[in-house]
Amino acid sequence: MNDDFAVFILTHGRANNVITYRSLQRAGYTGKVYIIIDNEDKQAPEYYKIYGDKVIMFDKAAIAETFDEGDNFGDRRAVIYARNACFEIARKLGITYFMELDDDYTDIRYKIDSNSEYVNMNWIKSLDNIVDALLRYYISIPAKSIAMSQGGDFIGGKDTSEIHSLNRKRKCMNTFICSVDRPFQFVGRINEDVNTYTWYQGLGNLFMTFWPLAIQQQQTQSTAGGMTDIYIDSGTYIKSFYSVMYLPSSVSVQVMRSHHDERLHHRIDWDTTVPCIVSEELRKAS
Repeated sequence: MNDDFAVFILTHGRANNVITYRSLQRAGYTGKVYIIIDNEDKQAPEYYKIYGDKVIMFDKAAIAETFDEGDNFGDRRAVIYARNACFEIARKLGITYFMELDDDYTDIRYKIDSNSEYVNMNWIKSLDNIVDALLRYYISIPAKSIAMSQGGDFIGGKDTSEIHSLNRKRKCMNTFICSVDRPFQFVGRINEDVNTYTWYQGLGNLFMTFWPLAIQQQQTQSTAGGMTDIYIDSGTYIKSFYSVMYLPSSVSVQVMRSHHDERLHHRIDWDTTVPCIVSEELRKAS
């Protein structure tokens, strides 16, 4: 493993149930891992008891003063504070590169093979090699951040439309690989990932997803702690509108239908979100 890299697991109120930590161990990850908690977490003593010096605490109220929360609700039950704290934490640890993970990943699996065919293989035992490869790729390109895909991106299996449009996906969620040398701030208290990758890419920055790998998560709102309470309180209604507020020119809200229910969800018009600028060196002579 690159000694200049660490995994940060962002967690709150789940000292005895940091699923991601166990999943990393099962997958053979041997690199640096830190458990990131805030000073408003009542389970802080349990975290220290279980994880010892791997636990790093940050001042939540102080971090709240450093970025745009997007509202005046005064409710800090959100992961964005930890996301933004990680950059300074990495600097203090003397680490250049880090990957932010939520605490509820049950596993990491292959979704697409070398022939661009759909697979669903949960047999990763050498995660060190995979993380090293992702880091080398990230270092070689100018992206602010890259991420692995999510299990939900492949609903429908081999027939999902995602497999046929891999070269067009510039979302970036959950597993953010970042660098202190490429700093940015997450914005908007809720839906912070979508707010951030749309807002910054509208300004010409690059965020993207590496699709062959996907993290599997527990069902939203099924586990106590984390952001479960805030999602139960507001559902997806308020959540989706944060992204519209940050980029109203190209992000809207639509009804997402499934076999079981209907809910509001953000919709991104990528043609008007991301600047499509061709280099002058490729311009045809007039």
